[in-house]
Amino acid sequence: MLLNLQKPIVFFDLETTGVNVGTDHIVEICLYKVNPDQSTQLLVHRVRPVDNSGKTLHIPEFTTAIHGISDSDVADKPAFRDLASEIAAFIGDADLAGYNSNKFDVPLLVEEFLRAGQPFDLKCRRLVDVQNIFHKMEQRTLKAAYQFYCGKNLENAHSADADTIATYEVLKAQLDRYNGVDYTAPDGTVSQPVANDIEQLSRFTSNSQWADLVGHIGYDKQHREIFNFGKHKGKTLESVFEIEPAYYDWMMKAEFPLSTKECITEVWKRQRDKKLQDLKLHFGNTL
Repeated sequence: MLLNLQKPIVFFDLETTGVNVGTDHIVEICLYKVNPDQSTQLLVHRVRPVDNSGKTLHIPEFTTAIHGISDSDVADKPAFRDLASEIAAFIGDADLAGYNSNKFDVPLLVEEFLRAGQPFDLKCRRLVDVQNIFHKMEQRTLKAAYQFYCGKNLENAHSADADTIATYEVLKAQLDRYNGVDYTAPDGTVSQPVANDIEQLSRFTSNSQWADLVGHIGYDKQHREIFNFGKHKGKTLESVFEIEPAYYDWMMKAEFPLSTKECITEVWKRQRDKKLQDLKLHFGNTL
């Protein structure tokens, strides 16, 4: 089944130095753009991981053992900051899709763009996580998904290009397999969410309970931002920042992803602006 697209969608996969969004870096990126007319474009780059000063970082041996990319493989490659504008231009206004992408690839891609100072907004993009469709409907791995849905063995698993193309093929096969198939949500609601509609797939595969990209900040029933970790887990950010403002400073200095820091800063500024507005109302416009 061909994808029903109103605008382009980019399937992508990252190979990285590790799995920590806040501290790890991309060493290979593959982007496969599918346009509404079903034409496709491919962009693949090896990437030299660097720190803020531009110093090349070591790729740990245990990650090299997984994806096969070592320090020597990227020694003469550009850093992400040198590729950021090209990658952003290739993606354009496209939606994004991947395998386990909402939990890892999207947050790390955004993190790299933030490190590079390259604007990249997710607000107008729909995110489709093929793994979430698979796990909710079958609960297996990409290699098993490829065999299950496509009847093929995934060669060169953990190489960005093989994983990316396999993800694209799996989604098309999922659309065929689950067309008109019921899904029962944990609350008992029955729907047929796997449809050839990117908006619907995005809603089905995204985690609407997260306020940031990695799940450190969530929402309560009133859609207020709350902590999902630590001693303040379950408390709203505004209530914690009111009684313990130093907690905001600690988070900004700690090794949280930049996207998480952007999220808490929005809350911090919103709370500050509200206080200022309340003061103006109380004392007039003399402040």
